Amino acid sequence: MRLAAAPRAGAGDTTPDYPGKQFGLPRQGPGSAAPMTLRLAALVIDWVLCELIVSAVTHHSLANPGDGAYQATQYWTFVACAAEIYLLTAISGLTVGKRLLGLKVIRTGGGRPGFAWAAVRTLLLFCVVPPLLADRDLRGLHDRAADTIVVRTR
Repeated sequence: MRLAAAPRAGAGDTTPDYPGKQFGLPRQGPGSAAPMTLRLAALVIDWVLCELIVSAVTHHSLANPGDGAYQATQYWTFVACAAEIYLLTAISGLTVGKRLLGLKVIRTGGGRPGFAWAAVRTLLLFCVVPPLLADRDLRGLHDRAADTIVVRTR
């Protein structure tokens, strides 16, 4: 999918009418910029799935956070979630959470992010602050650094 450059406005206000317009994205529907609420929900889904997998492997009971495996489970959940997000974003632009919610990470020029840009994006995502600082196109600093944007697939 190749994004078309949006036509330039006159000498007046250059603020886009809607998120993603400057990248040629539609206002709504498939291919439009994904709202932050859906993006956060996808991240929570990815984290919870990783937490469940790691808890099963480490025999940590999520109902009993006082057992000795809690710290190890949290550490390995972080590692597993970062690996899941990095690898799946690099290969397809989709994580499990994004796929379930109909979202996809693409380069602003179209196509998948690839391994190098997915690494930059994932590293900054887990720094927490960069994703919270979004621009008019709903791109966090991690997306801007990796030249990516999250779009709807449906």
